[in-house]
Amino acid sequence: MTDSQLIPSIEMRLSSLLEVTRRRELEKAAHGKTTKPTITISREFGCEAFPMAERLQELLEQKTGEKWVVMDKQLLEEVARNHNLSEELLKGLGEKLRFLEEMMATFTPRWKTEKDYYRLLCRHIVSLADKGNVIIVGRGSAFITQSMRNCHHFRMFASPDFKARSIARRLGISLEEAGDLVAKRQQQRDKFIRDFLDRDARDLSVYHLVFNNDKNTHDRIARTIVEYVLSA
Repeated sequence: MTDSQLIPSIEMRLSSLLEVTRRRELEKAAHGKTTKPTITISREFGCEAFPMAERLQELLEQKTGEKWVVMDKQLLEEVARNHNLSEELLKGLGEKLRFLEEMMATFTPRWKTEKDYYRLLCRHIVSLADKGNVIIVGRGSAFITQSMRNCHHFRMFASPDFKARSIARRLGISLEEAGDLVAKRQQQRDKFIRDFLDRDARDLSVYHLVFNNDKNTHDRIARTIVEYVLSA
């Protein structure tokens, strides 16, 4: 099972990313640097974060009249593989590079030897967060952008039963298989954050708001985030 089975194809989202990036460059050239909000979404495996992020994107575009883009692991990795696109997104990172290196220096020493690829992803995350109008799902983005004032951080959690039922429904597998998958993938996610960032994703002090996916629909969570971010 791959994340691509749970997340739509990247082609349309890649096109949206290019459009947002180019519009931001045009705005910068015409009006100088303007601050736009960025949203990070952390979630337990099995929570329905991507459908919520798509609804959030839709509502933000309606409210702001501007284009927004949803970034996830697949899209970030596609950007990192595409040299020309990568260079375009990293252009203008400039003064953020020193901040990024100082931030990463506070994390696990393993950064210095075996984390070059994730270091590149971090550069992209910071560059995108700095541009704004982006919803970044996962990849430790709440920790990476914690000190950036335009960033707002949210987390979704749910009961084991909710997560198993959600995965079983979306992947067409049994509840037992889904429960095992949820436990396995959650361990992998926790290890990723711990190994790469030396942090705990369940540290609630990192987030502005936390949502129980059992008790809140995609629409309610998305509307609450929109209200919070646009009224800040």
